[in-house]
Amino acid sequence: MVRWDFSTSLSGFPRNLHQNSSERALAHPARKVPMSDAPQNDHDAALDIAEVPAVEVLQGVAVHLMSAAAVKVGLAEDVEPDLAEARMLINALAGFMTAAAPELGDHHARPLRDGLRSLQLAFREASAIPDALGSGPGEKWTGPVV
Repeated sequence: MVRWDFSTSLSGFPRNLHQNSSERALAHPARKVPMSDAPQNDHDAALDIAEVPAVEVLQGVAVHLMSAAAVKVGLAEDVEPDLAEARMLINALAGFMTAAAPELGDHHARPLRDGLRSLQLAFREASAIPDALGSGPGEKWTGPVV
């Protein structure tokens, strides 16, 4: 079974900088990241994340949405598709990419847009009754995907 750790960002920074280490451990008991790898305190975490360029943070968010959508659409082994969840994640990714693409620039946005399109096509293929052209997940923001 595929297990995802969404309790930290791609760079290993805590999602909620206002929680101390023990609160994070209680909130995420099945967490795979060892607590020894977590920042010693919230101040250290804030300093660490301050060094991460915004483009990397935006890419990380997109990759998290994309990874979760891929699993939900059924692209992971031994995982049953959940198309309702996949639709939500693909819609969120499409809206996010529409807003973030100008900030990312074409060099960073192009591979993310390609990934989004692949997810939209995988969703259409996995659907027993495909949505009308232009009504699929994310197509409100991307236009029809064929």
